[in-house]
Amino acid sequence: MLTRLRIEGMSCQRCVQAVFTSLTPVEGILSAEVGIGVATIEHDGRATGDALREAIAVSGYRATIASDERRRLPLL
Repeated sequence: MLTRLRIEGMSCQRCVQAVFTSLTPVEGILSAEVGIGVATIEHDGRATGDALREAIAVSGYRATIASDERRRLPLL
């Protein structure tokens, strides 16, 4: 699955690092790309939107889900 989040209050690379670090204990994350105000997280489905938002809240930011989609295999 691929979840995209909008994150309020981020303004620098330290913010990016804080959010990235806060996501590490969330089970099921396969990869995460974090930028100022956004995060794209690929996961196996165990990382729920609530778990992602709660993890980000630990770092002091508020996240909202921009999109949540299942990965699809390409059609042949």
